Amino acid sequence: MNVDLHCHSTASDGALAPAVLVARAFEKGVRVLSLTDHDTLEGLDEAREAAHALGMQLVNGVELSCTWGGATIHVLGYGFDQNAAPLVAAIAQLHDGRWLRSEEISRKLSLKGMPNALDGARAIQQELGDSGNAPARPHFADWMVREGFVKDRAEAFRKWLGAGKLGDVKQHWPTLEDTVGTLRAAGAWVSLAHPWHYDFTRSKRRKLIADYIGAGGHAIEVVNGHQPAEQVGSLAILAREFGLLVSAGSDFHGPGGWSEIGEYRQVPEDLPLLWGRFKHDPIIATV
Repeated sequence: MNVDLHCHSTASDGALAPAVLVARAFEKGVRVLSLTDHDTLEGLDEAREAAHALGMQLVNGVELSCTWGGATIHVLGYGFDQNAAPLVAAIAQLHDGRWLRSEEISRKLSLKGMPNALDGARAIQQELGDSGNAPARPHFADWMVREGFVKDRAEAFRKWLGAGKLGDVKQHWPTLEDTVGTLRAAGAWVSLAHPWHYDFTRSKRRKLIADYIGAGGHAIEVVNGHQPAEQVGSLAILAREFGLLVSAGSDFHGPGGWSEIGEYRQVPEDLPLLWGRFKHDPIIATV
């Protein structure tokens, strides 16, 4: 694919520094890229400089955490004003919240005989590339593997860090409505990330999309990496029914992970593409 609107660097929970990620994307044939790190804009300047040097188009991106229906939901924003006051304030609050979350994960793991988890996860994070952001669950998982508490990252999430487990600390994220509003105030195009990722019934997923549209959302991510084709088909049906634009991306976090940068299932041809609404500039796309 020559467009990838979902990937992560060491600014959040990815394995590659922003410039290295951009270079890898270029090598894989990507020419329009959005770096969508979790709850931070930290990697955008480095990614933009690297993209400019390669003649790629970089779209300002971010993946924000929020709450809806008792669950954590992720919303993607694109082409926004990076210095917009509402967005800057929201990112600052999320930054503080993520550090509190990491401290709580560490405390809970210590109670289960795994002390100093925060320091260990932070060390893993710094080995990948220093960031001012809190270590995320993948960093904790890799630390647990290194210390011999689990055999691999999958076991760490299955036993300790996955949804509903001890390390799945519920943070007081902003609401879905507030998050979409923040992105819209910054001039962003907004897409609901991986709607099939949430363990919802069919009716609850439809309710989520309806409320998301009511909050001002533009699109849904119909394709996320190598998700099953039947999920892509079901999300395509919802996009048509609700009259939504669609986005797609690899959700790349690092080599050997969920999917390679620039690789994801084909988007159904009849769906209106979100990236067709971007202003095309060789350095950066804006609304």
